[in-house]
Amino acid sequence: MATLSISPADKALSLLVSSFKDLSVSVNAAETPTVSQLALPNATVSGTNTIASHLASLIPLFASATYSDLETAEVEQWLTLSAVSPIPAETLDALNATLKFRTTILGEKWSIADVVVYARVKDVVAAWSDEERTGEKGRHYVVRWVDFVQNSPELGLNIPAEEKVKIDASKVLHTPKPEEAPKKEKKPAAAAAAAEAVAAVEEKGKKTVEAAKEGGKKVKDAAGAAAAAAQGKKTEKKQKPKREPAPPKEEPALSPSAIDLRVGHILYCRPHPNADSLFVSTIAMGDAVDSPIVTPHSEITDLPASVLEKYSPLPPVRTVCSGLNGLVPLEEMQDRKVICVANLKPVTMRGIKSAAMVLAASPRPPPGEEAAGHKKEYVELVAPPEGAQAGEKVFFEGYEGTPEAQLNPKKKVWEQIQPGFKTADDQTVAFDRALAGWVGEGEKGKATGADVAKLVTASGGVCKAPTLKGATIS
Repeated sequence: MATLSISPADKALSLLVSSFKDLSVSVNAAETPTVSQLALPNATVSGTNTIASHLASLIPLFASATYSDLETAEVEQWLTLSAVSPIPAETLDALNATLKFRTTILGEKWSIADVVVYARVKDVVAAWSDEERTGEKGRHYVVRWVDFVQNSPELGLNIPAEEKVKIDASKVLHTPKPEEAPKKEKKPAAAAAAAEAVAAVEEKGKKTVEAAKEGGKKVKDAAGAAAAAAQGKKTEKKQKPKREPAPPKEEPALSPSAIDLRVGHILYCRPHPNADSLFVSTIAMGDAVDSPIVTPHSEITDLPASVLEKYSPLPPVRTVCSGLNGLVPLEEMQDRKVICVANLKPVTMRGIKSAAMVLAASPRPPPGEEAAGHKKEYVELVAPPEGAQAGEKVFFEGYEGTPEAQLNPKKKVWEQIQPGFKTADDQTVAFDRALAGWVGEGEKGKATGADVAKLVTASGGVCKAPTLKGATIS
């Protein structure tokens, strides 16, 4: 087994060995070298970047990923750039620009660079002022990435809550205008090659015409002879080889992790002006300031002055319509934390675009009665644990993963999973495979997991309904 001696200043390797317990490496705590060293059976390597690259091959999340030559070069580039201490401002600016249209350093794919660079910049970001974080010239995208890395269940870094960079969505000072990623331009060389090919064809055509004119008689005679020789003979058709059908595209297993569940903070709620059964809520859900799904502040005109004063500067928010008017008192919808479904396709409800769903518990329909026809007479909002923050990820234990950016309505993902949502005898919200019909042949194409899995936040708390047991959640 390899032995690792970690330098006291090496935060990246300390984070790796504390987060990934299954590494075939023993840590020699007795030695505190100036430069970290890894003693392998037949060699000793030194330096954080070299050791981290070796450890990446032992971590399933990174070892199972396939990286192109360009992606490998990018990883090496960021390991090298971030190794300078203190990290230069231009490196942080370059990182911010890279993350503008990316979720991770490589785009959507995790790499060892996300862990190492995070360990090296976290204290720098923690020390930034609000202006340096989210001012007009702030490094918004680095802040968003840091929050994502330290809270991602898929990456699973072992970072105590008190050591995480505190991200306060209510202190966003500037919201950049949404932009689209630039499209790749065609390479000039390709255009030149195409022009040369066209010229070559034209030249060849000229020569062919000239040759035809000069030998027209010969061609005519040859054609007559060929026709005579072919008299009475049948032309054999060339048989085209049969094309093998393309293998069917393998669909990913259906899992509750596909649903983007988050803690939401209702800043203000009002009745819908055009629908008696609807509420319209302004909810902070931890979205990036440049997210296209948030409601532009310029379009928010109905917030009372007291609300604007309390949440100044106003964080990124979504407008959400929910059919709770008459079921939940309006005063209970003000200034409270809830659980939201964040990746349903936005819909317009009586003239107002709704960009999420608020989860609520209600008594399950009596046996034999269809859920669609069941009249709800009592509803309770699903509540996150005390201290949960707006935007905090929520998931069912054993079904951790990266949610889809937006659920495809045609695939009925929500409709296949939601029937399994329930409250247990202790009011804990859970996913029950049997209630979802995931038993026997019905489990084909379904993700494996616990028969009954509790709904928890990334920080470890459990989500509950206030009093309802055996309820349905929707």
